Amino acid sequence: MLQRNERPQPESPLDVPAPARMLGRRPRQRKGPALEPDEVGDTIAESTESARRGADGDDRFRRFTAVLLGALGMLLAIASLAGENAMKETVNANILATDTFAFYQARGERQTSYQLAADALEVQLAALPDLAAEARQAIAARVAEYRALVRRFESDPANGTGRQELLAKARGLEAKRDHAQRQDGNFDYSRALFQIAIVLGSGSIVAASRPLLWLCGAIALVATLFAVNGFLLLAEIPFS
Repeated sequence: MLQRNERPQPESPLDVPAPARMLGRRPRQRKGPALEPDEVGDTIAESTESARRGADGDDRFRRFTAVLLGALGMLLAIASLAGENAMKETVNANILATDTFAFYQARGERQTSYQLAADALEVQLAALPDLAAEARQAIAARVAEYRALVRRFESDPANGTGRQELLAKARGLEAKRDHAQRQDGNFDYSRALFQIAIVLGSGSIVAASRPLLWLCGAIALVATLFAVNGFLLLAEIPFS
């Protein structure tokens, strides 16, 4: 039996009341420096200011990129217009060169026919020595006419329809065609690279990525070089 004023001893720590257990437990130590009440406001203000500066930097970056994309769009329009003109020039010069060569060949055929006719008449005069004088004069006049036509078909500077003039004109048109074709090749590469640069620049705005913008600028620089070379043809591109 328990004596008076004598409390029963708990059999295990779990039998000890919760308040008693809590009183006997050591308080947890906070790791790291503790913030004072007046430092909390400063920390929040610094975080807000840092976020605002980051947002302002992103806004400036996006505005700069948008202006750059506008300039690239303008250069793309110029390269596209120049490329279309070069392609039209290529097609037109090729058609004119083909027509001129056809005219040159037709002149050659007519020249040959008149040459053969004149030779045949001269053979006839030689084979008929007893031919009347009037007939001989008529044949001789016709031979002279044919010979004059042969010479005119060979060269006619006044009208520019002689074979020599037509050949020079056709070769000039071929050179013009080849020149325009080389220009068009440069403008094709320029347009493709400008389009790629604009796509990368648009992606850099969405992602606020500076490296992507640098890649956009590098590709745009190469596209600009192709466009300049398209106008001036300073260098031949081996893969055109």
